[in-house]
Amino acid sequence: MRIKQQGFTLMEVLVALAILAGAMVVVSSSWSGNFLRVRKSNLYNNVALLLESKMSELQAKYYGKTLEELPESESGDFGSEYKQYRWTFTTKKFEMPDLSSVFIKEGDGDQMLLSIVKNTQEYISQSVKEATLTVYVKGNMSKEVAFSVTTYFVDYTKDLPLGGL
Repeated sequence: MRIKQQGFTLMEVLVALAILAGAMVVVSSSWSGNFLRVRKSNLYNNVALLLESKMSELQAKYYGKTLEELPESESGDFGSEYKQYRWTFTTKKFEMPDLSSVFIKEGDGDQMLLSIVKNTQEYISQSVKEATLTVYVKGNMSKEVAFSVTTYFVDYTKDLPLGGL
């Protein structure tokens, strides 16, 4: 009489371990990828929050001031809560592009329209200043990453040149 053995063979155990190891590799790589995405999304969220709050603060600080009162550059940090973040604020003269070619067709020399376009461009260039706020984040590898937002400050006290009208 032959006795039936119960249990697994060595080959069955090895196949089961190989399947289990493959599943563990897939799960761990998926987990680390998700962890990286969560960290990145947290960083982007912090940067967006800091850009928005600092820009609002700067707009309130310089509200009603003339363009000459705006600093060319300013910088700082966000305190102990956001140690790895810092900011810079820079302003520069707004360069209005030449729009005369849009309004004047080739060969059409309407001097009145050209004069109006030129005066408007000059007025806008003198009344608007471009301001850029940049937030820098120091990463794990000591490499800084910059995130910027740009806005425009308008001086409404400037007189509109009417070109002798």
